[in-house]
Amino acid sequence: MKNVFLNNYIFISALLLLMYSCKIPSVNIDDDISARQSTSIDSGWKFYKYEKLQDADSLIYDTRPDYVDTKQVVPADAKPTEAVLKKNNSNALKPWIMPTGNDFISNPKKRFKRPKGNPGNDFAFVQKDFKDSAWTTVSLPHDWAISEPFLEGWDANVGGGMGRLPSPGIAWYRKKIFIPKSDQDKSIFLDIDGIMSYAMVWVNGNLAGGWPYGYTSWRLDITPYISPGEYMQLAIRVDNPPNSSRWYPGGGIYRSIKLTKTNSVHVAHWGTFINTPEVSTKNAKISFELTLQNDLKEKARVKVKTQIFELDARGNMQGTSLAEMVSDQLILPAGSKMTWKDTTHLTNPKLWGPPPAQVPNRYMAVSKVYSDETIIDIYKTPFGIRSLNFDPEHGLLVNDKKVYLKGVNQHHDLGALGAAFNLSAAKRQLEVLKELGANAIRMAHNPPDPKLLELTDEMGFLVIDELYDSWERKKNPLDFHLIFSDWSEQDIRAMVRRDRNHPSIIMWSTGNEVGEQYTGEDGAAIAKRLRKYVLDEDPTRPITASMNYAKPNMPLPKTMEVLSLNYQGEGIRNSPGYSHLPGINTPPLYPDFHKAFPDKMIISSENAAALSTRGTYIFPVTKEISAPVSDTTGGDSRSNYVSSYELYTAPFGSSADKVFESLDKHPYVAGSFVWSGWDYLGEPTPYYLARSSYFGLIDLAGFKKDRFYLYQSRWRPNLPMAHILPHWNWKDRLGKITPVHVFTSGDEAELFLNGKSLGKKSKKDFQYRLRWDDVLYTPGELKVVTYKNGQFWAENIVETTGEPYKLELIPEQKSIKADGKQLAFVQVKIVDSNGRTVPNANNLLHFKLNGSAQIVATDNGDPTDMTSFVSHSRNAFNGSALVILKSRNEGNFKLTVSSQGLQEGSMLLVAKN
Repeated sequence: MKNVFLNNYIFISALLLLMYSCKIPSVNIDDDISARQSTSIDSGWKFYKYEKLQDADSLIYDTRPDYVDTKQVVPADAKPTEAVLKKNNSNALKPWIMPTGNDFISNPKKRFKRPKGNPGNDFAFVQKDFKDSAWTTVSLPHDWAISEPFLEGWDANVGGGMGRLPSPGIAWYRKKIFIPKSDQDKSIFLDIDGIMSYAMVWVNGNLAGGWPYGYTSWRLDITPYISPGEYMQLAIRVDNPPNSSRWYPGGGIYRSIKLTKTNSVHVAHWGTFINTPEVSTKNAKISFELTLQNDLKEKARVKVKTQIFELDARGNMQGTSLAEMVSDQLILPAGSKMTWKDTTHLTNPKLWGPPPAQVPNRYMAVSKVYSDETIIDIYKTPFGIRSLNFDPEHGLLVNDKKVYLKGVNQHHDLGALGAAFNLSAAKRQLEVLKELGANAIRMAHNPPDPKLLELTDEMGFLVIDELYDSWERKKNPLDFHLIFSDWSEQDIRAMVRRDRNHPSIIMWSTGNEVGEQYTGEDGAAIAKRLRKYVLDEDPTRPITASMNYAKPNMPLPKTMEVLSLNYQGEGIRNSPGYSHLPGINTPPLYPDFHKAFPDKMIISSENAAALSTRGTYIFPVTKEISAPVSDTTGGDSRSNYVSSYELYTAPFGSSADKVFESLDKHPYVAGSFVWSGWDYLGEPTPYYLARSSYFGLIDLAGFKKDRFYLYQSRWRPNLPMAHILPHWNWKDRLGKITPVHVFTSGDEAELFLNGKSLGKKSKKDFQYRLRWDDVLYTPGELKVVTYKNGQFWAENIVETTGEPYKLELIPEQKSIKADGKQLAFVQVKIVDSNGRTVPNANNLLHFKLNGSAQIVATDNGDPTDMTSFVSHSRNAFNGSALVILKSRNEGNFKLTVSSQGLQEGSMLLVAKN
């Protein structure tokens, strides 16, 4: 026993001696992290927006071309054109803004030096003593346009392309923040997730910097402009131009801002990079980089210790450290940065991969920086362990397992909530996409809110992170081509540096359908330059750009590591029904690209562009599998609706059926991304008098269109499901041909009308729906029974309903946090006396709330409805409507929905901490 004690004493003494000699104490994950404080400053902002652009102040970032076109009826695949040259303006503030991006300019000689002077310091809004009590109080994220009335008609100031909401404009945000005396020696930053757009920031009357691109996240060092022990006055000018986007951009500070305080020696902004170059189920090699920043005017000596912990499904660290990396003493020269690199291994790692076949396991790297024995910074980096292989014949392999990309394209708005990011609304979108069977998302066409990528990591989605919709050539007169030459390096490095630790991201896209497809070697040179920037930041993922025009023999595809084809795979305007249409015309090009680039993986980065309005059916129905919308094929320009038989498309598009056939005939294609997952504000092809798109599998309110079930039948083949369309309420169609289509994951189906069989049909090769095109309408019951491999699979029933009788409320959640952020979504259905949804009921609804909550927005998914989203009265659309609620106070609240002549509906919900 004495020897045991002696051995233990020697071991402990040696361990203590080792720890002392390294001057790094043992690490507890619950150590005090006061060395780094990152605090949300989203609440309590004062906001003012000029009513007219011509009344705004003259504190401009730069001059712009003169151009106004409110109609914005530009085909999505129109050829981008050359930029209009701008006139120089000696009063522009661009020279003071450019230095903000210096950290992302690799060549020190090309970095910008701040000019002398302090422009704008005499403007009232930036001064501490300006009285802003009459301004509106808002919380961030804030979209200044989403609660405003829609602008109707061809002569509106904002047309359908940008969503008919007043997102263009110039506005100011102000906020006071106390900076305590204890921050005297701190480095203090604003960490800004995104401002739309041309943001410029004054701190205590000093122009501190800014960033023009509305989708970039960025950091602003405000240390030189503050006086600890006093209040700091922030004033942010936001300038969102008209004619600047092909969709609804939102306006204002539409993402969060944090105030970050560190010691003068600290981990740099987005200062870690973790990748896993060797991965198996038995062992994973982890490569780690950490960049330190010394803001002192003297050199600093530090050591770093990084430990790796497992995360649970909710992202909480658990257990003890699984591995660690410790640096030698590092010497940082004054005012410099230094990158420390190391590697470690994990045995039996839990790999990150997409469900259902894999699990999105995650880890956390906790890095602590020490000066002697004192912790001076702590920095946490979540990451995942996984391998990616991009095979030109077999497609994408994740952890050596083939994963077929079942993807959707997603714009950044959240429907009735606008561009202002909300975590619960974003998660709702992803959860519906999971139900669909989607496993991948292409961010169209800009970097998303960083919290969205936290969700994709957690839920196991594969992501293409995309930078721009245009490069030097423009799609809209005032879009971001105006800043491309000045900011493309900063924007792309910022995107990659921010997002490169997310395991969900599988590749980077530098652009979407850019005009440089048309400019030969000049365009390819730009692509190469952008590619170099990406590889500097992350050499582990492939780089692409989506091409809807460039052919295999052109220069641009040669610069891509993965070939991303928009619409070209299945052909553009190449079917007989499309041949008369102007625009790009090309046959199916998968074989040509595969032959020209046998070593490159191909994806369909954008396809379909099919159109429909939920629950609306227009007759007659085309016999073709794909047809362009017109007043004779699936469209109605008087109502601005498109038929939900899901056969009709934009001029450059193809139906889902045609897309599926093309993909199945070319199995080397790694998968596809449908345009689009959800409807979105703006770009209302083909009817630009509307407010929102027709492309989604899911409408703007989150209700499933028929096309949802067509994709689900393909993407979830093991899910027993069957779906009949159309509805069966047709008083005016008695005895008329009313085609019935069935979407099913089965391979055979029998249709019954009022108990009488209308025949059994089986899917043939390259057939994705079953059609009974000669059904004569008779009220009653439609029933389909489906089979798979000769066995019963699933059934679906559609009935002729009675008249609207009452309102039924269906909550997606019955309790929410009382934090003013988490949302409750409640669907309102109009049902008959038997509880069946009346599919053509459009009754006017009135929403009332008693208790501790508030109504945030209402919607119905109708792209033509110009009722304000904040209205408490709204027509249902084809049987349904949506109300969105939140609360800042604990307690129960009662939602009541009423409509003249109908039995009202009500329900209780609870808000709690």
